[in-house]
Order: sequence, then structure tokens, then C-alpha cells
Amino acid sequence: MDKGQVLKAVAPVVASLLLAATAHAENFSMPTGGRTSQPIGHYEFCQRLPNECKEMTPKEAPVTLSRPLWAEMIRVNNSVNQRIKPMTDMQNYGVEEYWSYPDDGYGDCEDYALEKRRELMADNVPAGDLLMTVVKQPNGEGHAVLTVRTSMGDYILDNLEPRILVWTDTDYRYLKRQSETNSGQWVAIRDDRDITVVGSLK
Repeated sequence: MDKGQVLKAVAPVVASLLLAATAHAENFSMPTGGRTSQPIGHYEFCQRLPNECKEMTPKEAPVTLSRPLWAEMIRVNNSVNQRIKPMTDMQNYGVEEYWSYPDDGYGDCEDYALEKRRELMADNVPAGDLLMTVVKQPNGEGHAVLTVRTSMGDYILDNLEPRILVWTDTDYRYLKRQSETNSGQWVAIRDDRDITVVGSLK
């Protein structure tokens, strides 16, 4: 069998593998809906630091999840989780909700996520692939995490979980996240998973 015949024979196999990989990634990408309300904490953050909320990203394929990117996601997640000490906004700023970079070494969930976003953007990960996300914990409390959109699905960087998990492997109820095309806007998340089933997989 010559080279041309070999290529012709394997082409259908390669095509099916690529199709399967694409379907796999789509299964692990959050289904989002239309524009929704911006969290008040993020709105005020944008008012204080308007340049942080002006990133406009064209609608495009998510960043490729390469080994170097995965290693950098792990490094940033671990570094921020270990470096920042937990402190509520009321303790730190005297108000219930205050989104800020934890430059003083203290912060709560959204501050951890903001710092991870800032550091990964400094590593040239596109802003449209680093999305602040609001979820509800199993106990009903609100929480913020960072979603990283990749070619292999959406992964969660969380100050309450040392592992980086695909979003479907967490037991959160996903509510909304930043728009992938406009960092100052937010979109709803259509999370219709059975959380009981998801939780049993962990």
C-alpha cells in the first residue's frame, strides 16, 4: 500500500476522532443564555477600575488546552490559593460586598478569582476565556469562581477546591458569568444538571 492509499484509508478514522473530540469539548462547555444583570460587586469594581472591564474579545474558538497552559493554570491556582488569606469583605473593607484585587494579601472568593484572572491574562490567555462566574453552593450560599474556556471544555479555578475540575464535576449550581465577548457584561448560564448525580461522581 503506497502513501496515498494509507492516507486515504486513515482519513475517515482521523475525521471521526476529531468529531469525537469536538463533541467531547462541547459536552463540557457551559450552555449560556442571553445577557443578564451584572453582580453589584462587579459593577462597582468596574466603576472604580473602568479599564478592567473594557476588554472586547471577538467571538472565537476557546483557547487550546495545551500541556503548558494546563501547567500554568495549576501553578496560578495553587499560588493564589496559598498566597491569599481568607477574609470577608466586611472584615476587610467594612461592607458586605466589595470586589477587589487582593493586593493586601487578603480576600474572599471573588478576590481570589479576580487575581487568578489577572495573572492568567498576564500569561497571554485571552480575556474572553477567563470569565468571572457566580454559582450557588449546595448549602445555598453564593460563591464566585473563575471559569477558563478551553478547547476541551470549561474548567473551574476555585479557592475552596485545590483541584481544577471541569465545571460538570462540581456540585455548584451555575447562575451567570462574564460575557466571552465583553468583560463588562454578564450572561445567564443554563444549568439543568442533576446535582445529586454530579455530586456522586466525585
